[in-house]
Amino acid sequence: MPFHSKQTLEHWVAEFVDARGAGEEVRVAVQDGHDGQDTGLIVMPLENAPNTVWIEPRETGDDLTWHILIEPSNETLDLSSFELNALTHELQIAAELCAYMQERSLGHYEPESEPGSKPEAATTE
Repeated sequence: MPFHSKQTLEHWVAEFVDARGAGEEVRVAVQDGHDGQDTGLIVMPLENAPNTVWIEPRETGDDLTWHILIEPSNETLDLSSFELNALTHELQIAAELCAYMQERSLGHYEPESEPGSKPEAATTE
């Protein structure tokens, strides 16, 4: 699976936030892949729901696709129309960020590091 360093992902997230003017709470967390590499995990807490959105790469052979996971909650959401609209806006930002990460990842390859070693500095487009 193509590898993207935390530094590269943080740069892409910052570009998205600057261009979109939203998503200031988004952060990149370390996530170990099956072979010990940091595969990147983008975390977006929701303000209008008790859940957190996770955006991460999905392994599909040699290609890299991004997908969204919404953390489950045992709470029932009781929202006004305004609160629901705000939640919808947050989810739209998550969808746009996921699409942005997918687009930025196309054709972008970084040197693969050995498991447990520190990734080399990435070049960003």
